[in-house]
Amino acid sequence: MESALRNLSSSVELLAVAAHSGAVDQWDDHSLSSAFDWARYCEHLFSRFHNNPAVRGAMEEQLQLTNGRLRAAFPGSTEVSFPDLSRCQHHLLIGLLNNPKLPISIMKLLFDSNAPADSGCVDVSGLCSRIIQCKSACKVLSPLTPPSAVGADAEVQGGLLMERLGALITHGRAEHFLDSVLRGCEGAAAEHFCLVIAAALLTRTNSETASHEVLLDWLLKEQPSTLERTCSALPTARLMDLVKEHLKFRDAYRDVLKKWASEMEYSIGDGEWVQSRTNPPASFQKLTEHFQALFETCPSLRDDVEKELNALKISDGDFDVRGLSVWGDLLSELHK
Repeated sequence: MESALRNLSSSVELLAVAAHSGAVDQWDDHSLSSAFDWARYCEHLFSRFHNNPAVRGAMEEQLQLTNGRLRAAFPGSTEVSFPDLSRCQHHLLIGLLNNPKLPISIMKLLFDSNAPADSGCVDVSGLCSRIIQCKSACKVLSPLTPPSAVGADAEVQGGLLMERLGALITHGRAEHFLDSVLRGCEGAAAEHFCLVIAAALLTRTNSETASHEVLLDWLLKEQPSTLERTCSALPTARLMDLVKEHLKFRDAYRDVLKKWASEMEYSIGDGEWVQSRTNPPASFQKLTEHFQALFETCPSLRDDVEKELNALKISDGDFDVRGLSVWGDLLSELHK
């Protein structure tokens, strides 16, 4: 019994270290696997002794002593009660994700579901991905939840992204974290990350304001290519949600549309304006639809934007012949 109480105390101390200590900066896959082994050990203790009054009483007394020591060492730590032991792995995971010192290598491991069988960390690898899948299934199956425009996975990951940014902001590491995530995204993964960004920016809890600002500033000032990809990847309705929610995004979105138009060339063979720089390329029809949606969502913008487009048309020679100025042809479509 004494051994079990010592192990219980050590495991609770480990939870506090995972959530509040900078020591996690030195963790590797072996450290992570060991931590979850101890968390499972605590869950086993709860399962075995929760109906045993004598043993449970001794463990609750041990928890009180350990919580007292941890309050002195980590003033912001949360006390662990006996019922909390039943979800010890969950508490460990949440503590790690909220610790700004958690290294990117551990973050990737928690989300990577393709760990080698001999890595010694198979049970832990992809843990966050499995949770996302379960939460996504709940969103899809819930009759009270309307279908998401970006997908349930992106909705769940967007919420997790906001939580992670909230933990990193005060330590000045939020932008570094976003850069690190983006570096690991290519192709379809990069497009999915755009959906996650949109879902994160549309979370609506009072505590997310600072995280929204950091994410928006990073997207608009540091990652113009990611902003363009986001405008290309998102459904128009979702873009309009962002336009209504964030003034900064609205103005940046308008600039992206003008940039796409400026990069178009008229194809005599196709009889249409074409563009090849955006990936995927934006068609003239799609560009027109974007502007129309923007005007419908923000009617007050229409006059200003049309004045800008008309000035650009004049700089091209103010011709009204189709194919000579993308601005003139765009204005003609918008006036139909």
